[in-house]
Amino acid sequence: ITFSVTVVVLLLLVTMSFSTMTNLNPRFLRNTPFQIPSVEKDPTFWNTWAQRSLRSALDLQELNKNMAKNLILFLGDGMGVPTITAARILKGQLLGQPGEETQLEMDKFPYVALSKTYNTNAQVPDSAGTATAYLCGVKANEGTLGVSAAAVRSQCNTTQGNEVTSILRWAKDAGKSVGIVTTTRVNHATPSAAYAHCVDRDWYSDGEMPQDALDTGCKDIARQLFENIPNIDVIMGGGRKYMYPKNTSDVEYPMDKKLNGTRRDGRNLVQEWENRMKGKRAHYVWNKSSLLSLNPSNVDCILGLFEPADMPYDLERNQDTDPSLTEMVDVANNILKKNPNGFYLLVEGGRIDHGHHDGKAKHALYETVEMDRAIGRAGLLTSTYDTLTVVTADHSHVFNFGGYTPRGNTIFGLAPMLSDIDQKPFTAILYGNGPGFKLVNGLRENVSTVNYEENNYQAQSAVPLRMETHGGEDVAIFAKGPMAHLLHGVKEQNYIPHAMAYAACIGQNKDHCRFYPNSALGTKPTVLPALLTLAWMVF
Repeated sequence: ITFSVTVVVLLLLVTMSFSTMTNLNPRFLRNTPFQIPSVEKDPTFWNTWAQRSLRSALDLQELNKNMAKNLILFLGDGMGVPTITAARILKGQLLGQPGEETQLEMDKFPYVALSKTYNTNAQVPDSAGTATAYLCGVKANEGTLGVSAAAVRSQCNTTQGNEVTSILRWAKDAGKSVGIVTTTRVNHATPSAAYAHCVDRDWYSDGEMPQDALDTGCKDIARQLFENIPNIDVIMGGGRKYMYPKNTSDVEYPMDKKLNGTRRDGRNLVQEWENRMKGKRAHYVWNKSSLLSLNPSNVDCILGLFEPADMPYDLERNQDTDPSLTEMVDVANNILKKNPNGFYLLVEGGRIDHGHHDGKAKHALYETVEMDRAIGRAGLLTSTYDTLTVVTADHSHVFNFGGYTPRGNTIFGLAPMLSDIDQKPFTAILYGNGPGFKLVNGLRENVSTVNYEENNYQAQSAVPLRMETHGGEDVAIFAKGPMAHLLHGVKEQNYIPHAMAYAACIGQNKDHCRFYPNSALGTKPTVLPALLTLAWMVF
């Protein structure tokens, strides 16, 4: 008890010191040199903190081998390790602290691994091939969804016979409720691999497909959302326009023709869904107020399409009309948890990736912080006793930050030095390539002449490209809950759904399930010999 009280007191002193220094105002850090809290000058602080961490690590020797009733996968699209570190600092600075010592929700997960992200035909992957890996358990070619590497991108006739199923399908077949929540289109790369078998990730609707593919019998992704796995219980994100006939005005933006429906087959997939769901406790919603007015206890299925395409960046989100990722996760969890067999939920923070592609690091990092809030919310609504939660990324980006910045330096600020080549300042955040490459009179732009902390500022890049590219390094996997210890070391990305399925007794691995201590499927190993003896005596 004395040890615990000492740790709490020391941490409170640090927090109070940070709050006093900044007056709960992160902008203060930009202009005032960081003052090291007095407690941090005492070795006792660091030794005590390390000993506390050591005790927590020792507690992990008792492994959680329960059966996972529920499975949640949080996928930060493009959330490489530098993005996680920068978002951690941002989260702390938004709380008025220096930031480096802050913990993200994912940082609190006890097990961490690395995922090798390459596609079967790409050293640096795309989001479709990676989604097939971490959802279907099979590595695949870039640009393809829910098909093996035998399928060739854009060649429709290579689809049939090469389909692979996802963990969402395995969960549904096992009687669990299933859900998809994303900040992108619900038929974008990440969510699509959960239900679609498509040789081209860009075939959002039949309006984006070549005629020869349609003639050969390939289906667009939006159509597959409703046909391949009947009655996905929760679907939330953007992508309205791909569900409606061509030239149908959008319900929210009726005057913007670019947002009209795109379907050439004349089908209204939303209306078809509503017709199929008549008599069930199912709801279609397209704005925040309709979503939050629902009582999840009275809802079994929900289709929420909140934008014609992707949902807006969280920094630009209309808080009256568009729900946050955290709000969507809250509703999804409360709907799915009613199933006594449990649930599988895929949650994508999809616009982290878009922020990086645009060179807009501020958007990417705020999207990461919002996803971390959603992770925290899901943690409050579930228990590690019966819920396995995994957080990972599909790939990284050529994003980084450096320049010997002092502690507490605003993550969007300048490095504390000038370039010793062109004698100009530079921001800590930089990209290896992308749209931030700018020359003024043949020389690198002087960032002190622009507002580099503006939301849409494009950080400088070394190589000019219209869109910044993915990175090829390994990404992190964080895990907590039943069998989370299976996610350790360096793993191929396609290992992830196999480990999750094993924990939940779905998919291929079921022989061990009767030995799970909390499983209704079987009996504890210590009881099994007695039952076998009894059976022998009876028969």
